[in-house]
Amino acid sequence: MSFRLARLLSFALIGTCVTTVAMAAGPTLVWRGDVTTARGVVVDVAKAWEKSGKGKIELQSFNTASGLEAVASGTADLAGSARGSAGGSESGLEFTPVAWDALVVITYPSNPVNSLTLSQLHDIYYGKITNWKDLGGKDELINVYAVASPGDGVEHSLRRLLFGRGNQPVAAPRLYVNTAKLEEAVALDSKSLGATTLAGVHNNRKVKILKIDDVAPSSATISSGAYSLFTPLYLVTNANSPKAADTKAFVDFVTSDTVKSVLRSHELGPYADGEALVAMDSSRRAKILAEVGARPSSGTETPLAAPGATLAARSAVAPTSALTQQAKQALEARNAKKDEPQLAGVTGSVESSAPASLKGVHGDAITVSNASAHGADFAKVTSDVYVSYGKLASNKPAPAKEDISKESTGKAAKQSSKVAAAEPASKPSKPVAAATAKTYKVGNGETLYSIAKKHSVDVAQLRSWNHIKDNTVHPGQVLRVSAR
Repeated sequence: MSFRLARLLSFALIGTCVTTVAMAAGPTLVWRGDVTTARGVVVDVAKAWEKSGKGKIELQSFNTASGLEAVASGTADLAGSARGSAGGSESGLEFTPVAWDALVVITYPSNPVNSLTLSQLHDIYYGKITNWKDLGGKDELINVYAVASPGDGVEHSLRRLLFGRGNQPVAAPRLYVNTAKLEEAVALDSKSLGATTLAGVHNNRKVKILKIDDVAPSSATISSGAYSLFTPLYLVTNANSPKAADTKAFVDFVTSDTVKSVLRSHELGPYADGEALVAMDSSRRAKILAEVGARPSSGTETPLAAPGATLAARSAVAPTSALTQQAKQALEARNAKKDEPQLAGVTGSVESSAPASLKGVHGDAITVSNASAHGADFAKVTSDVYVSYGKLASNKPAPAKEDISKESTGKAAKQSSKVAAAEPASKPSKPVAAATAKTYKVGNGETLYSIAKKHSVDVAQLRSWNHIKDNTVHPGQVLRVSAR
């Protein structure tokens, strides 16, 4: 090899190295979050970000809860979420809406059912409709699938629309870690039903997307608001992160005109183009709840921000509920009294008379300080709600469907509520005769909710009689369904 040729090759190699460094310039940002936002927004946008030489995005797609926790703890720089902030520990994070997606209901491709009403969808998740024949399909049980992760973006957003609160328990015994795994399961089950987003399945021929009130989800019906189950997708950041400036640059890139075509290729609408959707959000939520017979909960979720609002403005509008303020004040008052012993445990119960719209209601709430798990000042927060309807009194119209909601917020409370509708007060209860308890064998697709309804008992009673710690039952399991 000649000296001149060697020099030319050297310069070529040096030039290649310089180009490689230039393409890789910029920081590496770790993104973790739900599969929905990853598939619809981040994957393709990250490629454009890296191609422009701004840096690298390390994708860790899993679910909403893992992403929010990682950003809060500093193990990730960005997260994706199909829901806004639910308050509490999430109040310190910044949720920036970047796109409009649709919550969609999917089933097996050969299922003859093509459309559901909002009321039917509500009753399916509530456990009141359990057979496809009630929807115009075959005489077979509906296998309802859901994402198990607490606070999952898709599940939270759908339940908030249908029930007025995102943490509403539903009759969905088949649970998966994220929407991608749920979609795979639905594609294999002819009796299946589950919820995901349009961006995730718009080109998936292995599942069938159902219309809602005879309106098919699409970018056009989302942007017009004709399809009522539209929802924002968010990027979540932490202002206290050492890479706060870099994450803001990426969020600005996602919301710029440069990537609008990328969003539209996934049937998404840029958030900035949805001023009409923000304006109609409150009225469409009220309309949905009125149609299904539910009522809203006074939650702590961040309202939709107007397109173009700054990150600071979006963070500032996050409301703080009265319950959160009361918990904070109680904690400050207790800490101020240094001479008093620390709270070891609290147990309480609450009963209230039923509103006129219900036949009878009994409710109880318990709060326990779990110092061993969360320290002396904090407790884990969980909630469960069980609802069943008793028989109507003669010559009285049926009451409107109404969801009994209970809010659980704050680090200083653990709340567990069980609500059951009883017989009318005017009708005396009959004494239970001493006899051998009745039993029932669980069939395929049955849930604790449907069994309780079938035998006119409460879910709480079934759990107590059978020493069940959660809501899971299995085909072939024998349950006690009456008192002794």
